[in-house]
Amino acid sequence: MAEHSTHLPQPTRLPRRTLGGQGLAAGAIGLGTMGMTMAYGTPDERSSLDTLHRAHELGVTLFDTAELYGLGTGSNEQLLGRAVKGFRDEILIATKFGFDLSDPTRIGHSLDSRPEHIREVTENSLRYLGTDRIDVLYQHRVDPGVPIEEVAGTVGELIAEGKVRFLGLSEAGPETIRRAHAVHPVSVLQTEYSVFERAVEAEILPVLRELGIGFVPYSPLGRGFLTGAVKPAAEYEAGDMRHTMDERWKPGNYERNVAAVRELTALAESKGRTVTQLALAWLLAQGDDIVPIPGTRSPRRLAENVAAAHVTLTPEDLARVQEILPHGAAGSRYPAGVMPTWQ
Repeated sequence: MAEHSTHLPQPTRLPRRTLGGQGLAAGAIGLGTMGMTMAYGTPDERSSLDTLHRAHELGVTLFDTAELYGLGTGSNEQLLGRAVKGFRDEILIATKFGFDLSDPTRIGHSLDSRPEHIREVTENSLRYLGTDRIDVLYQHRVDPGVPIEEVAGTVGELIAEGKVRFLGLSEAGPETIRRAHAVHPVSVLQTEYSVFERAVEAEILPVLRELGIGFVPYSPLGRGFLTGAVKPAAEYEAGDMRHTMDERWKPGNYERNVAAVRELTALAESKGRTVTQLALAWLLAQGDDIVPIPGTRSPRRLAENVAAAHVTLTPEDLARVQEILPHGAAGSRYPAGVMPTWQ
C-alpha cells in the first residue's frame, strides 16, 4: 500500500486546525453526511452529491460518515465514496463502527464493538467508500460489553496495517477516554456540542485538552434549530428524528427555544451575519482544537456554513450569547432512556 502523508494540501478558503497530537489536521469547518441518507426527511441524492462537490471546492477537508447512516446497507458511505473519488487524496474521510445492524428492528439500539466486528465493519467501509484507508475510525458509541482497551487495541492494529490512520471516540466519558488513550493515542472525540448543547464543557473538554485530543462537535446547529428554519415536532415527517427523538422540539421547550433563536438572530444581524454563522463562529471561538461538522445537503447552506470560519466574535458578542443561553436549550437532546450517560 502506498504511503499517505499526514499533512493534506492547504485549503484555499478555510483556515486549518490541528486535531490531537498525531498529525491530524483539517479545515476549520467539516461536513456531516448523516442527513443525506437518514433522519432528516426524504433523501435527495443529486443535491447531496452537489453539496459534497461544493464542499471540496470551498476547502472543506473533513467528511464524516458512518456505517449506521446507511442503516446496514452501506448507502451513506457509498454516496460519499462516489462523490469524492476524484479528490480522495485531498480530504479526510471519517467513519464509525459500534452497532449491530443485523436486525432491522433494532438498528441504532444494539451495540457491538467486539474486535472481530470492528474488523468486519472496517473492511465493509473500505469497500463501500472505494478507498484503501480510513483517515479517522471512530467507535460510534461506547459498548459496555467490550473493554475499551480491546477496542483501542484493535483499531491500533488496523492503524499498524495501514487500513486506518487515526483513532477516534464518540460520546465517550472521561474515564473511557483516558483508558483508550493509554492503549493507543486517541486523536479526536466526537460529541454533540453547540450553543444549545453544553454538557461537554464541564468534564469532557478539560480532559481532551489535558491529553492533547481534538474535538469534533456534531449537530453544531442544534439539528437545524439554530438555522431558524424550524417548526413544531408534530409537523415533521414520522421518520424525522425531530418528530419523536429530540425534546427541544416538544411543546413548551419549542417556544422557549424559538425565542432564544430570535435573540441570537438579532445579534447575528447586527454583525451582518446569519444566526447559523453566529452559532458556528461561537463554537470555533471555544478553542482552536475544535472542528464542527454541520450537516447539510444544500450547496447554498454549505457555503453559508463555511463562511462562518471567517466571522470574528468580540468578548461582548460571546457574553451576549451566554446571556441568551446560559445553560443551553430547553429540553434534552434525547428522551429519557434513549441516550445513556457517558461511560
